[in-house]
Amino acid sequence: MGHFSVETYAPPGSTLSGNQQYGTPEQKQRFLPDIAKGRIRWAQGYSEPGAGSDLVSLQCRAEDRGDHWLVNGQKIWTSYADKADWIFCLVRTDPADRYRGISVLMMDMRTPGISTRPIRLISGASPFCETFFDDVKVPKDQLLGELNRGWDVAKHILLHERETIGELLGGSDYQALGTALAEHWGPIHDPILRARVALFDVDALAFAAMSEKFAEEAKAGRAHPAQASMMKYASSELGKARYELIMAVAGSEGLVRNAAANGSPADPRQWLRSKGYSIEGGTSEVQLNVIAKRILDLPAA
Repeated sequence: MGHFSVETYAPPGSTLSGNQQYGTPEQKQRFLPDIAKGRIRWAQGYSEPGAGSDLVSLQCRAEDRGDHWLVNGQKIWTSYADKADWIFCLVRTDPADRYRGISVLMMDMRTPGISTRPIRLISGASPFCETFFDDVKVPKDQLLGELNRGWDVAKHILLHERETIGELLGGSDYQALGTALAEHWGPIHDPILRARVALFDVDALAFAAMSEKFAEEAKAGRAHPAQASMMKYASSELGKARYELIMAVAGSEGLVRNAAANGSPADPRQWLRSKGYSIEGGTSEVQLNVIAKRILDLPAA
């Protein structure tokens, strides 16, 4: 997943409504069997060094060379690009139109001219990469969706990505944070900290209930497209709050690098990593804007 901040919303009747799918029958026959069997890993080429919060400013370009596309540019925050077999990538095919000049190309990562460089994060792990395209030749039949309509595809993918991110904390198998902490450290004696943990567990249970409600509405075809932003925002903020509370209860033990390996709920590397929850897949600020405009129907600033 990339670190980008783009508003995703599909009004009724748009190309994003329902179960709209992209890809020709030939593309589906070529890729779906291997995807379903876990034989192929994909990376997502969205964000660029100068196009994160304003993704439509992307400059990675694809030139029509008759029998192929010639791609030049760079992507950043490309999750596991160094391990991916293929990448679906937003490219500029018409510089005259910011929205109607974007297309999606599928590229084999072994194609000459594609290179990756891992980005070392504050947590010490490196799931993200910079991805470079230098005179990469892409066959014409690897265009996904319509030419210059890649923004529709991009928003459709983001909608599902945010739903997936938002569901990570949901579900009926959630273990109360207070219980998990007490099992390792015993009762929390600080009344203020104990109240914060209790409030977190209430919020987490409310989130699980909201997740189940949205899932039922989706099955019934009554889901509001902006609900994905609600899920993404709540999940991101809960994820960060969870690790903040764990570290607060752990105290100095939480700073031990291999504490988690010894059975401690505290993991300083995961705590550091959690800071990115409210950035990846669309920032919390962008999600709040979507909620304000599309669900609360508030006027734009």
